[in-house]
Amino acid sequence: MDIKRRQFLKIAGLSTIAGLGAPAAFNLLLKGGPDTVSYASSGGEAEASHEAAPTGVRLGMVIDQRVFDANKGLAQKCTTACHTVHNVPNFGNKKDEIKWIFEVPFEKAFTGKSQYHKNKNLEDSSFLVLCNHCDNPPCVRACPTKATFKRKDGIVAMDYHRCIGCRFCMAACPYGMRSFNWRDPRPFIDQKTHNKEFPTRMRGVVEKCNFCVDRLARGQQPACVEACGNTGAMTFGDLNDSHSEIVKLLDNNFTIQRKPSLGTNPSVFYIV
Repeated sequence: MDIKRRQFLKIAGLSTIAGLGAPAAFNLLLKGGPDTVSYASSGGEAEASHEAAPTGVRLGMVIDQRVFDANKGLAQKCTTACHTVHNVPNFGNKKDEIKWIFEVPFEKAFTGKSQYHKNKNLEDSSFLVLCNHCDNPPCVRACPTKATFKRKDGIVAMDYHRCIGCRFCMAACPYGMRSFNWRDPRPFIDQKTHNKEFPTRMRGVVEKCNFCVDRLARGQQPACVEACGNTGAMTFGDLNDSHSEIVKLLDNNFTIQRKPSLGTNPSVFYIV
């Protein structure tokens, strides 16, 4: 893409957001129709919902926090598997850190829930967070080049070659699940574990979890799910298939989502 076009899109977009103000800009990005819950009008945390779309496949994930609490170190195993498979660089500092899946405390994962006298187990737990692959993703509408897009199976994917580094998607994502390559990541990929089957990125592009679309195409499970083995800590499948394991889990367990009141309709659920 021509450098002048890149500069124009960055400057024009930033000016627009600055003029609207952050809440107004986010509200504008989130609007998807008359039934969408807006950021400005939403109240407290809504209950998790997994109502199926009329037709087609919608891929999602259930994370059983009870299993992770009982198996210390399993969450780190998932993170290592994901970052190794996707050639996520290790810059060695927080400022430049690239993260696809990582652990955060309960109060950072579920900011809409009451933090006053919360359950002791939740207080001591760290939760794995990743891209929620929302059914109503504001990041997709924010991207001026369609570098981030929603597939027919519900996965919110990235085309790194289309990314111009404007970071509008990062501003639009209410979960903070995207990372930006401020530096060239390639020299910081461990060559001993370099996965030549997955493309490396370049400086100036955004990246995030993609539900392992490359592995799904080969009939494999996402790397984090595979790393859990048969523990049941993570379950991946079709949210629109009433006979799938993931739907059975949702039907038989109380689950929560991250910020469901925003109307983004996340595809990641947590059993607590």
